Amino acid sequence: MTRLSVNINKIATLRNARGGNYPNVLDAAINCQRFGAEGITVHPRPDERHIRYQDVFDIKPVITTEFNIEGYPSEDFIKLVLDAKPTQVTLVPDPPDALTSNAGWDTIKNKQFLKDVISRFHSANIRTSIFIETDSELIKNAADTETERIELYTEPYAANFGKNKEQAIASFVKAAEIANSVGLGLNAGHDLNLDNLKYFNQNIPELLEVSIGHALISDALYLGLENTVQLYLRELK
Repeated sequence: MTRLSVNINKIATLRNARGGNYPNVLDAAINCQRFGAEGITVHPRPDERHIRYQDVFDIKPVITTEFNIEGYPSEDFIKLVLDAKPTQVTLVPDPPDALTSNAGWDTIKNKQFLKDVISRFHSANIRTSIFIETDSELIKNAADTETERIELYTEPYAANFGKNKEQAIASFVKAAEIANSVGLGLNAGHDLNLDNLKYFNQNIPELLEVSIGHALISDALYLGLENTVQLYLRELK
């Protein structure tokens, strides 16, 4: 079954809106795992507008599944990851002022940069994943960076799912086939939700993991966190 990693950034956004420590991101991580999530994802940004660097170190000891840290590989971020030693680091190309991740890596232009960064994480036995779009050449070049996985940027799929789901999924199926053919493990994330997740999972070969935050935490406001995690897991069966 495809693993569900819950991104808890939005819990931190709510906490930071009022100061203090409520809602508690540590409790959120513990409860998501208790309710069945197979991983916890955080995406600390330089301005710490949601997950703070200290949160990463507070959360790490309570992780009983997999810990995935996303971010742009600045020197500060690299140091954070090497110090925290998560299961996986997902490299995203977003600049510091980006509202959310909205594009994948150009693995041709940035191949040597990514290769050098990935080598540093491998030296600490940290699995790497590259956030990427469905372009076949970019996926093939991702393999040259020696990353273990790629994470498909699924916003285009989500945006077009309601119009024509067969057309929306087509480029992702091809991308998955290419990734599998060059030995890359496959993750996916961005705007996946209870409406479009099952179809995506059923049609993408060898999908290992999805990372879902905004939609899942938003659903939890209405449905409760435990019920919501279970509903997303059901879509992945």
